[in-house]
Amino acid sequence: MPSLTRAESQDRAHAIRVTEMRVELDLDRGPTHFGSRTEIHFEASAESTFVDLAATTVHAITLGGVPLDPASVRERRLTLTGLGPSNVLVVDTTMAFSRDGQGLHRSVDPADGEAYVYGHVFLDAAPTVFACFDQPDLKAPYAVSVRTPHHWRVLGNGHATQTAPGQWELARTAPLATYFVTVCAGPWASAEREHRGLPLGIHARRSLADPLARQADQLLDVTAAFMDYFQELFGIGYPFGDYHQVFCPEFNAGAMENPGCVTIRDNYLFRGAATDDELLTRTNTIAHEMAHMWFGDLVTMKWWDDLWLNESFAEYLAHRACSTVMNSDATWIDSTMARALWGHSAERSPSTHPVAGSPAPDAQSALNNFDGISYAKGAAVLRQLIAHIGDAAFVAGVRDHLRANAFGNSDLAGFLASVERAADTDLSGWSNAWLETAGMDTVHAHQDTGRVTRTIPADHPKVSRPHTFDIAGFDADREVFRVRGTVAKTTTRWPALQEAPRAAMVIPNASDLTWAVTGFEPETLANLPLGLASIPDTHARAVAWLALIDGMHLGTVDPRTILDTFSHAWPVEVNDSIRNRVGTHVVDRVIPNFVVPQDQRAAESAVADAAQRLIDGADSRGGRLIGARIVAQTTADVALLGSWLAGTGLPPGLADDSDFRWLVVRALARLDAIDDDDINMLRAQDATLTGDHAALAARATRPSAAAKRWAWAELTATGERSNYERNALAGAFWVGDRDLLRPYVERYFADIPALGAHLGEDALGMVATLAYPLRVVEPATLEMSQHALADDRLSPALRRAIVDAQAKLDAALTSQARFASP
Repeated sequence: MPSLTRAESQDRAHAIRVTEMRVELDLDRGPTHFGSRTEIHFEASAESTFVDLAATTVHAITLGGVPLDPASVRERRLTLTGLGPSNVLVVDTTMAFSRDGQGLHRSVDPADGEAYVYGHVFLDAAPTVFACFDQPDLKAPYAVSVRTPHHWRVLGNGHATQTAPGQWELARTAPLATYFVTVCAGPWASAEREHRGLPLGIHARRSLADPLARQADQLLDVTAAFMDYFQELFGIGYPFGDYHQVFCPEFNAGAMENPGCVTIRDNYLFRGAATDDELLTRTNTIAHEMAHMWFGDLVTMKWWDDLWLNESFAEYLAHRACSTVMNSDATWIDSTMARALWGHSAERSPSTHPVAGSPAPDAQSALNNFDGISYAKGAAVLRQLIAHIGDAAFVAGVRDHLRANAFGNSDLAGFLASVERAADTDLSGWSNAWLETAGMDTVHAHQDTGRVTRTIPADHPKVSRPHTFDIAGFDADREVFRVRGTVAKTTTRWPALQEAPRAAMVIPNASDLTWAVTGFEPETLANLPLGLASIPDTHARAVAWLALIDGMHLGTVDPRTILDTFSHAWPVEVNDSIRNRVGTHVVDRVIPNFVVPQDQRAAESAVADAAQRLIDGADSRGGRLIGARIVAQTTADVALLGSWLAGTGLPPGLADDSDFRWLVVRALARLDAIDDDDINMLRAQDATLTGDHAALAARATRPSAAAKRWAWAELTATGERSNYERNALAGAFWVGDRDLLRPYVERYFADIPALGAHLGEDALGMVATLAYPLRVVEPATLEMSQHALADDRLSPALRRAIVDAQAKLDAALTSQARFASP
């Protein structure tokens, strides 16, 4: 099916103006389909255009009261001719509920058999819910009515009023882009309050009513605090009426910034224990989506190549808001460990792209740029912009940009013009270096000579990025020095660096103020395994960990150095973001990908020992939880895992934690110490969507030929498996002996692309990433992957998934060859 091109969107934007959208949805027609009637009021300066529509059945179409042939819809498009200055199009259809998280997704919770429906029409799924001109710069007010089963509640972009049993009317909205429109319907459990006259609501499926009730006060408190913060920062009141947050089952993204009705994955309602960084991630997500109400919703990008105007700003502003509201630097440390780690990985991939102006010739291509560059790098670049022009000028420029384009659209040039006026400076050179060119520099600090070097990416040899950052030196348990400056050339002398007292460990960019790889001098690298734990600055420790991981992926750091540092420093770390992210990376990436196969069992044993030391010494529930999770994923002690499953000998705070229990079940499955009957019995004890997905993952993990045959068949079947079910199977499959797994490498490149006929691009990209045979680190895997990429029929999301995973595989092969044991 064709995807809307940028050229087509520009032509259509010049030809029409949408004045109102009226949408009627009937969600009470059974489990597979719903009714959709759309009335589009629009003005036209051309005689013809087209509407986007992806219906199961088109019952009737009228244009200005004149019937049109329903069969005239071709490949998601309805061509309209004979247009006048003012037009009304009415389209009556039957649509299909989705199971892949896009469009109008319907999910049944086995806990009570109740169904829930939510709309996720990002990026181009709106035509599967209602007829529309589906592009971000044709915004219009929406009036939506919804018919549902009588016991359901409806939430959406406008205030919802029940006018009769099962009949809901949503208040007419301010102008919205199509991809922001949502309806969330079901028998929600809710917690609500008013804040300064603004209705706030938190909602989730009924089986999550208990965790919702326990966590509602924290969720509503931070929501209110962020609302106050952003209204004051922007100087513009919240513009969209009610503010609901709906925790949706089987939600593809972390969250979606639908005006007035934010949708969030319901994994963020923790059924069991949560670490400090997991709570912080959820809080940051709430701030991120609220920032979008101004950056993205009030002012929307004209086309997808300026998605950074949405995501980079929301990313930066969320961290800024969390830091201010919580009066803590924890959010910036978490940004280093979680977001920069993600963004650096994207920069290393052949698919890297500029922050702004990334080529997006069509809508589906744009989907691939919602990544760690548009989010994490974009946020880091904004911090560099503030260092360049000052915070006051930045805020003034932001306010001018929002006021000038309220309820409309803008682009890179428009934003830069606002900031240039506020700062009274030309930003074209800065924009070219930081926003419009891909790649990541490497910075080194040479204390003996006082030289600070900037290594430019080979792909962009003429780009000069100025970096403003700090360099800190540490000995055991103390900071020896800290200097700050700017590097604009490939080599710059910092006299203060040379004059500072000698330090055992010198950390460039110690506060993570710029976007760059941190390079270490040999002395620092040699001292980190034993010395990292003694560095008193938490953020500098996070930067050091990020640098070690970067170095491993770039082939300059031996993975054994990571494991040695982990063994000494990680068990005594006190920050949950560092403990959680480093522990996860070691278990998921370092050992299975970078450690040679014959050394992997010994590495797992050493990591399990370190994790047990963390449990024994932890002074917080989060530390014990992180340690227990790592033990479960690396130990070979079946007796220990069996006792934990039985509820005995658990670390304090983990009794009756169903999510941790499933992690133990999967650990036993990894060791083939539990069978399908036992897994199914445990599934019956946790008859929820979460239990369903966990049971699938446990069965797929089992290292037997029969288990792998079953899991692969379920993963690649064309039936009704949901997006989360496929992800659970894919994420757990590649566990076991290589001889057992090797036959499925070739099958991946045949079977996963075939799912494109049944899944949307968003869901396909995710399952393709999770199912990629990254743990079969062999030249043959790389060869098959390279051959698959030669097929020009791959969809954009599938191609991006393979390209990115292949780059990780290539890095692992290179590292194993370079650092193989003698």
